[in-house]
Order: sequence, then C-alpha cells, then structure tokens
Amino acid sequence: MVSTKIGRLNHIAIAVPDLSEAVKVYRGLLGCIVSEPMALAEHGVTIVFVELDNTKIELLHPLGSDSPIEKFLQKRPGGGVHHICYEVEDVEAAGRQLVQEGARVLGDGPPRIGAHGKPVLFLEPRDFCGTLIELEGA
Repeated sequence: MVSTKIGRLNHIAIAVPDLSEAVKVYRGLLGCIVSEPMALAEHGVTIVFVELDNTKIELLHPLGSDSPIEKFLQKRPGGGVHHICYEVEDVEAAGRQLVQEGARVLGDGPPRIGAHGKPVLFLEPRDFCGTLIELEGA
C-alpha cells in the first residue's frame, strides 16, 4: 500500500497560447495579482503565477518549438489545464515509493528544480486518473 502522502495543493497549471492575453484575463477581468513572466529553459516554458488566497494558478506558455507545452497546444489550440501540483515532504522518497508501487515517473530520473526553486517530479497521467501530476518537495 502506498504511504506517500500528498500535502497542500501548490498550483493548477494552465497552458495558454498567448501569455499576455491570459495575464490580461486574470489581472484585468478577474482582479488577480499576477507575477512577472519567468523563463524556465530547462522545462521549455515561460510562466507566470496568479496568486489566490488558497493556492496559485500557473499560466504556461511554450519557450521554443520543442517545448512540451507547444506539443500540448498543438492538440488543444485554445489551451487548457495541463497539470496539478501537490506538495510532498520528500520528493525523491515519494518518487521511489511510487515507482515501487508501479507508478511511472516521467523524465530521465532524478527530480529537476522547478519554478519555486524546489525539486519536482512529474507522474504519468495514465497512472493518476488521466491527470498529469507534479510533486514538489519541501
């Protein structure tokens, strides 16, 4: 039985075809606080965070034609929910345990550093009810 316990919902990530327009929607129409854009070359994205009282929304835009978000938007030109990020105490231990239980971790092995400067892993959507899950370490 899996003892990996997810913690707080860190963010919901939404892939967007036009980051400036998406910022206008969240900042202008919805009145949210939105961070400045941040390029994450290792992940192939430019992101902004929309701050909410209880979590964040991460708006993702492709950084280059080989970005996984570019591929996502080719299938869904209007954009959409890309992944959900949960916090865990120890992302490496959580990843090892999930693999032992039969879940699949995406990528080439060890966690990478994510947008918050913390280690992250992505989990195969087919193993988690069709949803791409990101785990972020403490």
